[in-house]
Amino acid sequence: MPAMVLATWFWCGLSPKAPGTVGSLGALPVAWAVLAFGGGWVWLAIAAAAATAIGTWATAAVLRRSSVKDPGFVVIDEVAGQWIALLPVALFPAIGGAPGPDPVLFAGGFIAFRLFDILKPWPVSWADRSVAGAWGVMLDDLIAGAYAAGVVYVVGRIMAGGG
Repeated sequence: MPAMVLATWFWCGLSPKAPGTVGSLGALPVAWAVLAFGGGWVWLAIAAAAATAIGTWATAAVLRRSSVKDPGFVVIDEVAGQWIALLPVALFPAIGGAPGPDPVLFAGGFIAFRLFDILKPWPVSWADRSVAGAWGVMLDDLIAGAYAAGVVYVVGRIMAGGG
């Protein structure tokens, strides 16, 4: 079933341990490729929007067959949120002029997203508790991604000497 393949981000969500983290890790190669090969933030934003739209559809299909509000194996929400978190990486050149995205900011985007997704500060926690259905599954991770993107941007400015 295509919805299950997409909802689990090509089976990353079937990991027996930390499926959300594995789903976020599964999102990283695509983000790295987009940023490394000239796609920049625009193409990564398009990818995040596509993951959100496709993820909402796939999650709704999976939820129709599940009695769980937010099944742990559904990780396409982590993919969309992770890509949002990494958007600012495109704004800062890699240290030393190395090709591709800056590895420190890239790793920082992963860590920041996972922290916001796990700790769920408001309004991430509100979205997680209050919004039902597929949109509810997606929304908390999109907000966590936006929070993480803010952190990545500030760290990028500091690293670039822009305070």
